[in-house]
Amino acid sequence: MKKFLNIFVASLLSVCFSLTLLHANEKKKFIGVIGAISGKVKTENRELKTGDKIYLNEMIISSSGSGAQILLLDQSTFTIGADSEVVMDTFIYDPNKNDGEIVANVKKGSLKVISGLISKKNPEKLTVNVPEGTLGSRGTEFQTIVDKKKTQTLLIGPGKDNTLGLRAGAVLVANNKGSTLLNNPYSVSTMKRGKAPSQAQKITKNQLKKFNKKMKAIRIAKLDTSTKKELKKEIKQDLKKELKSLGFTKEEVKVLVKENVKKNKEIKNAKAEDKKNKTNLNNKKDNKKKAKVEKKKPKTKKKKAKLKDKKQKKKKKAKVKNNKKKKKKSKVKNKKQKKNKAKVKNKKQNKKKSKNKNKNKKKKKKKKKKNKN
Repeated sequence: MKKFLNIFVASLLSVCFSLTLLHANEKKKFIGVIGAISGKVKTENRELKTGDKIYLNEMIISSSGSGAQILLLDQSTFTIGADSEVVMDTFIYDPNKNDGEIVANVKKGSLKVISGLISKKNPEKLTVNVPEGTLGSRGTEFQTIVDKKKTQTLLIGPGKDNTLGLRAGAVLVANNKGSTLLNNPYSVSTMKRGKAPSQAQKITKNQLKKFNKKMKAIRIAKLDTSTKKELKKEIKQDLKKELKSLGFTKEEVKVLVKENVKKNKEIKNAKAEDKKNKTNLNNKKDNKKKAKVEKKKPKTKKKKAKLKDKKQKKKKKAKVKNNKKKKKKSKVKNKKQKKNKAKVKNKKQNKKKSKNKNKNKKKKKKKKKKNKN
């Protein structure tokens, strides 16, 4: 469905711009179409639905849990997140030369930009103004979130080493205090009022969740089969009317469609290649880590074995020491016991001797008395 819409809407956009040149006297300047919508999205005087035209200087307002995708005449894609206010201040486009200029203004909320034909030829001709400064696109895909106190900008891609030969993406985050160039995919910079933009840093998981959350409503938006059919019919009818008024031939229409198909394929292939490269890099890193762990495993086993041996040796030494101590203690006890026994014996013997002496003395005294008598 998305392929069909992109092909026909892009064709419609390029044709309709030529019409606007013919009707230059009209007050409103047509710049794009709502390609997809989720929830409540409106301008200052009308509610928007898929397929509605967008005009210059219209304030596009999305409520909470809502979002919209705008397909501009040069095939740029502006995706507006939840709780956002975005205005297209400038849109100049020459479809014959693919030249012009785009200036958008994000009052609050989130905006995701995929640059189109203008940026392909002149990358610096796409600018997004935010309260704290400006974001200068360099032919890329990026997203910005405008809060009350700060603006965060995320570069999505494509990367420098993409295999399709696409220009590497970059965003110049700038204000009157300084500037920071984001030129690596998934790098982020923060701007605060009165301060220069922060240096480019790799986005954290929590920051990425915040960016994805802002675009959640438009990502999960799905069309019923009935609405798909109605959209196809409307787009075909609009194309026929515009082509009749401009006098385009069938061959010219085919050429336009082929160009749009090629561009869509290139963008999808670039994204797919970036994902593959990231997964390959992650796999390589994981493999290196595993290899390091496996190399360390035998070393750790040896270390553990050595530690076990040391512990066992220590235990044996401790046992030997304990046994020696016990033997010494037992010897000391035995000596003490022997000494005590010897003392006891000596005491008994001494007592007997003293008793015998006393008895002998008494006998001698008795004999002396008898002799005297």
